[in-house]
Amino acid sequence: MQQHSQVHLSSKLPRSGTTIFSVMSQLAADYGALNLSQGFPDFAADPWLIELVLKYMREGANQYAPASGMAPLRELIAQLRKQAHGCFYSPEKEVNVTAGATQAIATVISASIREGDEVIIFTPAYDCYAPYVELNGGIPVYVQLEFPHYRIDWQQVKKLLNHRTRMIIINTPHNPSATVLSKEDLDQLEEITSGSNLLILSDEVYEHIVFDGARHLSVCERPELFKRSFVVGSFGKTLHVTGWKVGYCLAPEILMKEFRKIHQFMVFSVNTPVQLALAEYLSQEGATRISGMYQEKRDFFLSSLQGSRFKPLTSMGSYFQLLDYSELSDQPDVEYAWQLTIEQGVAAIPLSVFYNQPTDHKVLRFCFAKKEETLHEAGLRLAKL
Repeated sequence: MQQHSQVHLSSKLPRSGTTIFSVMSQLAADYGALNLSQGFPDFAADPWLIELVLKYMREGANQYAPASGMAPLRELIAQLRKQAHGCFYSPEKEVNVTAGATQAIATVISASIREGDEVIIFTPAYDCYAPYVELNGGIPVYVQLEFPHYRIDWQQVKKLLNHRTRMIIINTPHNPSATVLSKEDLDQLEEITSGSNLLILSDEVYEHIVFDGARHLSVCERPELFKRSFVVGSFGKTLHVTGWKVGYCLAPEILMKEFRKIHQFMVFSVNTPVQLALAEYLSQEGATRISGMYQEKRDFFLSSLQGSRFKPLTSMGSYFQLLDYSELSDQPDVEYAWQLTIEQGVAAIPLSVFYNQPTDHKVLRFCFAKKEETLHEAGLRLAKL
């Protein structure tokens, strides 16, 4: 009998495993816990939006969309950006619909980063940035945000810049810290990139979820930043339909040309009837009400926690709330998150997993994009501790 040797495949991401989001969601399911870990809503989308998708399916819009996206949606994206930020993107040449924001991020990095290029990433950071940099031969260079307000130390950023620095990745509103970049932050970013060949990847998927009267500030508002920036957005976050995986990328034509070269081979095109439905829905409904809805959920969740020993950190945007549990336990945050899920029936994400090196401030991230009854019950369980 012929003996076969074992086939070996060396890992391109040896330090990566199953994401913490999958792990905690599975743990929540196993123990019947309330899942405030993974960032997805547990309430329904607008029924009219669902009907619009069905309408376009029935009308026969079921074949490939153009690689750049359906024209009505691209035109709407450009229009909304101009209304909100005063910047003009050509729908034909500078807007591209993507299979979710993560695909847009992957495509931006694949188009931009080559062997040995350095990319500045602010930690705690959304977990897909560094792996895509590494897959393309780049080197992540980490700058830790200052706890507890998660501010950027721009002097440290300046010290790290060198001839190998190719890109700076920013995220506002920020996941996981729920902070937003200020005018002063954009001033600093503009100063350090002016006159250089640096690129910016601006992850703005929570652009419509900002609180307490604040306005989302985008790099596209500054001509000096506009010309070097890829901006990424998400309809899944805006309309609480994360499973549809539809996002977009904006960039000046010279950058978008390179983006599209990669995009066409990565996914080619995105769901046709969903794109048309989104365009019609947003042209009439807009996205102006979403911040108020999520601010109400944030405030409701916090009111449910009154009397607890958890210390809320300020949530300025996104649909996340950080809670400091240092008065409750000195356990490492990963252990405490597991215990909270198993014993109290509430699942959260330990913040240490968003760092590149061990950093534990005894903070957990909770998603409040949930029904009121879910948030109320979670608050009652947490307040008992």
